[in-house]
Amino acid sequence: MTTEGTLRKSLSLYQVVYMGLAWMTPMIYFSIYGIAYENAHGMLTQAYLLAFIAIFFTAYSYGVMSKVFPTSGSAYTYTKKSIHPYLGFLVGWVLLLDYFFSPIIACLTFGIYLHAQFPSIPAYVWIIGLNIVLGLINIIGIKFSANISKLFVWIQIIFIAVFCFFLFRNLSGVGEIHPFQPFLQTDVPFSTILAGASIICFSFLGFDTVTTMAEETVNSEKTIPRAIMIIIITASILYLVPSFLTQLVYPHLTFVHIDSAGFEIVKMVGGAALSSVFLTVLILAIFTQGLSSVTSVSRLLFVLGRDNVLPKRVFAFLHPKLGTPVINIVIVSVVSLLALVISLDNAVKFVNFGALTAFFFVNISVIAQKYMKERQRSPKQTILYLALPLLGAGFIGYLLSLLDKDALWMGLTWLLIGVVYHLIQKRTAQAKDAAVTIRAARSTPLN
Repeated sequence: MTTEGTLRKSLSLYQVVYMGLAWMTPMIYFSIYGIAYENAHGMLTQAYLLAFIAIFFTAYSYGVMSKVFPTSGSAYTYTKKSIHPYLGFLVGWVLLLDYFFSPIIACLTFGIYLHAQFPSIPAYVWIIGLNIVLGLINIIGIKFSANISKLFVWIQIIFIAVFCFFLFRNLSGVGEIHPFQPFLQTDVPFSTILAGASIICFSFLGFDTVTTMAEETVNSEKTIPRAIMIIIITASILYLVPSFLTQLVYPHLTFVHIDSAGFEIVKMVGGAALSSVFLTVLILAIFTQGLSSVTSVSRLLFVLGRDNVLPKRVFAFLHPKLGTPVINIVIVSVVSLLALVISLDNAVKFVNFGALTAFFFVNISVIAQKYMKERQRSPKQTILYLALPLLGAGFIGYLLSLLDKDALWMGLTWLLIGVVYHLIQKRTAQAKDAAVTIRAARSTPLN
């Protein structure tokens, strides 16, 4: 049994893409439909387009940094190596919020939906059961996880395609409409649409998690950047096409309950036939999101352990036969049991704070590494390595400012815990070094 090893390179481009899409969960389009529609005042097509443009800059920055540092540490590694190790530690610590609470959200929503469908079975049964299944699949190996993700991602894509088919069929009953009507509606202020876009941006979270799989990806320097762009573009199509068609068919909508607006729009468009399979597909989507989440956080913990940020003997351990960070997966499964006691609202706040903070510093890392350290400052390079990352950082900073006070306080409290932990770790290491020096001095014979 070894405490440290090397992750096995086995993932192809499209396996990485499926893992990223599984984390992102295309069915999230319906999960947040009500709140997105309400915040954008119905202008979902414009809001999704703005969200895509905003996230594209950060996705580009992740692509740049994954070429420079093709390791599994994601924003932690990029910030540590391009700016400063201590700042890298803080970013990695905050990123744990995003990655740790993502499987918690998956378990929590899984329990909520299945308990609603089968009231006689308590939610905690579903939560504990999903935890065990996700842990076992991840222990078996990342390639097995990728193959399962592929199947369930395609189920989601097919459902969205069928939904769009019903919308297209319903166009015949609308009468004469302008094909660009969703873009021509100007009665809603741009600031309102931008506010909707800030909510919708969270639909794109997850593309960054594929960078945690770099050391298990074949030819990762090329594969990871390509995967990121494929994920972002695919997600944009899956969001923009149904929102565009929905706006054509139903330019004005009202919902009985905002939280269940996704189910209401599915029933409105496809009737009982489509709505009957909606919940099943949504549950499968939640399952795949949880599967990918456990994979991502266990790899981040492995890198933090390998760098001795976390106890190396525990977190840098890989199973000698399976090549997976088994201890990390078990730890994630145990932490995910918080889904039994935490609210969905608080879990989402943790994820948002962690993800946006990491996004901000990845954009800054591009400037620090490419523009400052490598001095790539030609006119073209100034656009690529200064202007684009600045746009990304600016927009992400704006989104951070929109988080409510509870989210900011919880995030800052977690950050403070990280500062205290780092201080204790540093003093402990210094004490050990001093003890070693003293023992060495005592054992050295006097001349």
